[in-house]
Amino acid sequence: MRVKRLDRVGMWTCEEIVGLLDRYIVGQADAKRAVAIALRNRWRRMQLPEEMRQEVVPNNIILIGPTGVGKTEIARRLSQIAEIPFLKVEATKFTEKGYVGRDVDAMVRDLVENGISLVRKRAEKKVSEAIDAAVEELLLDTLFPPLAGMEDDAERRARWERSRAKIGQQLAEGTLEGREVTVASEETKVPIANIFTSAGEEFDASFGESLKELFPRKKTEKKVTVARARKLLREQEAQRRLDMDQIVAEAVELTENGGIIFLDEIDKIAGKSSHGSGPDVSREGVQRDLLPIVEGTAVSTKYGVVKTDHILFMAAGAFHMSKPSDLIPELQGRFPIRVELDSLGAEDFVRILRDTESSLVQQYTALLRVDGCGLEFQPDALEEIARLAAELNKRMENIGARRLQTLMAQLLDDLLFRVPAEDQGDVTIDAAFVNRTLAEIIRDEDLSRYIL
Repeated sequence: MRVKRLDRVGMWTCEEIVGLLDRYIVGQADAKRAVAIALRNRWRRMQLPEEMRQEVVPNNIILIGPTGVGKTEIARRLSQIAEIPFLKVEATKFTEKGYVGRDVDAMVRDLVENGISLVRKRAEKKVSEAIDAAVEELLLDTLFPPLAGMEDDAERRARWERSRAKIGQQLAEGTLEGREVTVASEETKVPIANIFTSAGEEFDASFGESLKELFPRKKTEKKVTVARARKLLREQEAQRRLDMDQIVAEAVELTENGGIIFLDEIDKIAGKSSHGSGPDVSREGVQRDLLPIVEGTAVSTKYGVVKTDHILFMAAGAFHMSKPSDLIPELQGRFPIRVELDSLGAEDFVRILRDTESSLVQQYTALLRVDGCGLEFQPDALEEIARLAAELNKRMENIGARRLQTLMAQLLDDLLFRVPAEDQGDVTIDAAFVNRTLAEIIRDEDLSRYIL
């Protein structure tokens, strides 16, 4: 059976996928090209006959480059564009099997949870209007309960309907959000299950259901605000209307055929530990635990067995102190595509500030507009901010585009503090303003007091 949701990927050619990534990430054409091919191949595989489809495995990718150049952002935006399950995890979080800590199987379980959340949101969206209408009706019944015995009293019923309509209008306008109401909620306490989950082990779903039968749902009433009640009632109403078995089945299939796991800092588990440096547990041991997951295995989860054969793995690392060839040979062979990302310079930073969707400039402009302050950046201001970011990356550790965030925070610190206490009016940021505001910081040798 073909995963219907991957049909969305088929809407775009590889060039169009790169174009979508260009809206958020500057440069890195080689990396965008590689991930676009990988994404399109996921859709192509689903169009093949069943026998051939099972034989086609994904070409996993290693992204090599310093921090702040877009490695994680490329993978994250790719998953958002395609609406497929995505998980970012740091390779250093895991320990070799047999030691206390997280084992590598946990990443697959987390990916499935993300897939279920994704599919559930889609399902909720389809019935969102019906859920909202039902919730409003339930809130209205709580605020203005129906009256019995009005069948033969037309005048009384008319007054009740007018009053109820008035309350309904106030509810729709949001003027009753702070009023307290009493709502019923259902809770299931299964203490035995906590023994399994706290130990990091998954238990069989049917066993979990059996436990729930031993500990029936307990109805309780609580006083909450209308705003909080709306969230609680919406959750309950969605639970009643959604078929969770179908959602889980679709999510597992989508995860197996479309999921992406992004292994960050994989360079830090390359090679063997020495003199206590690096992870506490054998780096090579973690690599060997990763190998079957990347190769393709079956992982037991509380939703059943999940196969990893067709999950796409993208690894990333700076590889300053090591190189991809320091990984164990078996793991190297499972990452056939390797792409080096370029360091970012002043020209790239200008484009990041000016051209990307939801850039820092757009974010701060929108934030200050909330307080009635208009903010405008002149082109020379963006060039000066970019120049300073590039200079600081040379003087200090190179953190790439993340330097822009620290500079922008310092640049607008005083303005963000004073607005709206003072009637600031509109503010124009030019190169002179940037130099005047950041001059002391840039001159100070101990930049750590101001900027990461």
